[in-house]
Amino acid sequence: MTRKQKHLLFRIIIAAVLFAAGSLLTLDPTAEMAVFLVCYVVIGWDIVWKALTNILHGQVFDENFLMTIATIGALILGEHSEGVAVMLFYQVGEWFQSYAVSKSRKSIASLMDIRPDYANVERNGKLEQVDPEEVNIGDTIVVKPGERVPLDGKIIKGTSALDTSALTGESMPRDVEPGMEVISGCINQTGILTIQTTKKYGESTVAKILDLVENASDKKGKTENFISRFARYYTPIVVFAAIALAVLPPLVTGQPFTVWIYRALTFLVISCPCALVISIPLSFFGGIGGASKIGVLVKGSNYLESLAHTEVVVFDKTGTLTKGSFAVSQINAVSMKEAQLLELAAYAEDYSNHPISLSIKKAYGKKIDHSRISDVQEIAGHGVRAVIDGKTILAGNAKLMDKEGIAYIPSNAIGTVIYLACNGKYAGYIVIEDEIKADAPSAIKALKEVGVRKTVMLTGDADAVGKKVAQKLGLDQAYTELLPADKVDRVEMMLRQTTEKGKLVFVGDGINDAPVLARADVGIAMGGLGSDAAIEAADVVLMTDEPSKISAVVQIARKTIRIANENIVFALGVKILVLILGATGYANMWAAVFADVGVSVIAILNAIRAMRVKKFLPATR
Repeated sequence: MTRKQKHLLFRIIIAAVLFAAGSLLTLDPTAEMAVFLVCYVVIGWDIVWKALTNILHGQVFDENFLMTIATIGALILGEHSEGVAVMLFYQVGEWFQSYAVSKSRKSIASLMDIRPDYANVERNGKLEQVDPEEVNIGDTIVVKPGERVPLDGKIIKGTSALDTSALTGESMPRDVEPGMEVISGCINQTGILTIQTTKKYGESTVAKILDLVENASDKKGKTENFISRFARYYTPIVVFAAIALAVLPPLVTGQPFTVWIYRALTFLVISCPCALVISIPLSFFGGIGGASKIGVLVKGSNYLESLAHTEVVVFDKTGTLTKGSFAVSQINAVSMKEAQLLELAAYAEDYSNHPISLSIKKAYGKKIDHSRISDVQEIAGHGVRAVIDGKTILAGNAKLMDKEGIAYIPSNAIGTVIYLACNGKYAGYIVIEDEIKADAPSAIKALKEVGVRKTVMLTGDADAVGKKVAQKLGLDQAYTELLPADKVDRVEMMLRQTTEKGKLVFVGDGINDAPVLARADVGIAMGGLGSDAAIEAADVVLMTDEPSKISAVVQIARKTIRIANENIVFALGVKILVLILGATGYANMWAAVFADVGVSVIAILNAIRAMRVKKFLPATR
């Protein structure tokens, strides 16, 4: 809870105590009036101040103005308890809204605080940790395993495997060595790299992509809040109607002005859109809260509204539909059994922390006897040579087989192929593939079931890999071998193909996805493993990295919109009825207050229904 919220809550409690004292205790009229006036000042001074400030800035007709003129008018006419009650109930609604919004913002803000924004610069033989913006062209930086490459540059020392999936969408780590160029945003996985920078931070790849995100987000249309649009016409109408009610009937009928001024003030209290101001945001917050229960953060009610009209869902592949990690998918042995081939590969790769080596060892699943291994030699960009049980084993790519003169049968398998040779003779191959997420197939199926017209995949991966994944998942379309700018172009094309009310949703997790996330009607980022830039650009964040949650949040959004519409119709219906009763003298100010509060309570209870979300989760969960 923020300091401002605590302060308002403290004022509400003090005002409630004073209001109870003024209402329940037997006091003389002067003391009673004093208690209610103090109560009014405690609870309503900021609303009055806002009304005066807005009037000075030319913004007269808003809820602050209605609340001020109606309540002060009631106090002047001697209706102290009614005037204070209206302001007190209004502030309670304001507090609930403020608390709900800040809680949602705090969740998002804490998520953003995960980016390692530093560079290890080598100065006078020592490493200094500095802001990337302080690094000049030509400076030497050191990137340790697990760290993000902070600036573009050229490797001058060290070999390693770089995870470039956040930038290119490629699931395969890139092996790098001295003399090769590296770009900022990659994750260093295995070795220590010494890099000479070639660009300043402002000109680096990450900075440019983030700038593209900023420009892309300017194109996104802003959904104007219903309350603001409604109040623009509604508030001036009711103010002038109240003035007419106070002046015209006494002039025409000759009745006392006090009777009609009281009715006009009652009319203003009734007309104040408290129920709408409270119920509509709470309806959306109910939906946002319901989504958060299943691990989905929605950054605003306008995005929830757009999700309700989802027509096309576009996915990135790596880290979104697939795990971004590798597993053995095929073993093809030629001169030995498959189990023996896998064992030799695991032993040969034992000393490596490369993701491919780890996946082979995981597939082997047994404890490795290091006494069986000797003379391990890593051949950069090719593979590894090792002596196992006295046999010379080669494990690596096709280039290794060519280099060593091994006669092998090239494989056309889709994925990363590791060839093995034993004592100079070809022994077979192992295929490594990026694993499809367990719930990805059910996610696509569920989207179809909730009425999503089209599912599409965009990826930087090779055509064969992308098409294979798309076919396995039952996607309608797949575009492969795309650069970040190409993805934006494809999304622009699909946006033009949606219907007038239909919305395009993009789901991704890498830095390369950030421009597309910003350009789509709704951008959804994977929060557990996703990059910071993608999370910042997105409108919705899946904290559990499960694509199956997308169909659930679409259903939650639809239910939320339905509840909000119910609240609008109900609040306006009651409002119009009581306005007529107030104008004709059948409803006093207390009736107006309780009618308004009653509508708010019923609307809030209705909004709470949006929190019930279990039935939207996939059956497998």
